[in-house]
Amino acid sequence: MQWSTRASTLATALDLHHSWYPQMANTAHHDLQRLDSEAERAVAELGIPPCPKILTGLLREFRADEPDLARVASMIGADLTLGAAVLKTANSSFYGLKTKATSVQRAVAVLGLHTTQHLVTGLLLRQSFPAGDSAAMERFWEVSTSFAEVAGFVAREVGNDPHEAHTFALFRDAGMLIMRRKYPVYEDLLDGSALDGTVRIVEVEHERYGIDHTRVGFHLARTWELDEDFATAIGCHHDFASWANVSAASRRLAAIGLVAERLWIAMEGDEPDLEWTEGGAGALSVLGVDESAIEGWTEAVGEQVAAG
Repeated sequence: MQWSTRASTLATALDLHHSWYPQMANTAHHDLQRLDSEAERAVAELGIPPCPKILTGLLREFRADEPDLARVASMIGADLTLGAAVLKTANSSFYGLKTKATSVQRAVAVLGLHTTQHLVTGLLLRQSFPAGDSAAMERFWEVSTSFAEVAGFVAREVGNDPHEAHTFALFRDAGMLIMRRKYPVYEDLLDGSALDGTVRIVEVEHERYGIDHTRVGFHLARTWELDEDFATAIGCHHDFASWANVSAASRRLAAIGLVAERLWIAMEGDEPDLEWTEGGAGALSVLGVDESAIEGWTEAVGEQVAAG
């Protein structure tokens, strides 16, 4: 697909994503508990997919005091899709191997356990929500994949782990996919046809379903036993007032996501949107950069995504 088409598609998705989120930083503790309880009940009704068995085993190994690389490779290699993806990544030009890896164990050794964990987690998310069952799903994953590349680029520029940022970018809107599974009419929100630019997607979600996709995504990450900082970043990335009350790791992931959005909009030649007006300065401050960085990164990241 041509870059202009990709950017146009993502711009539509970003319009969907600019959302209201409860300003929890100013909410009393008992109200927070009530909101969490209500959210958990609503999420339970949605049917969040359980953590894939292979991911449960891999996370256990990754978090062990002395992870067994051979065991990790064996578990990954048992899934042909995961094994092939890990090999492809290790043999990419990014790692510059003189002799290509021919085994999953060698590929895991090249990537390292941390990178392998994020790579496998993102792949399993895609397996849980296959793209081929609707045009809207195809577009969602095309956009999300490209956006994840931009988030990885931003993370690399500001000294964060690009693989973690890439996985975060894939996960942060995954709540939409769960809601779409439960509610067939949600398709018009996934493809944007129900939105005219005057209302934010989560406002429609709350009116229709009593919960929004950011909260669902937070619970998905928790159900899949992902790091708490990662889950929190999904839940707070539109709630700028709460950033001061979350961990630095969550705050940086959320900021990377917002800056990556701004890059997409800049590549379209559009002016900053309301989301950036409200949270952009804070995101730049969190990452220790200024507005000029957006200008410097726009062309470079555009070339990277177009080439990808």
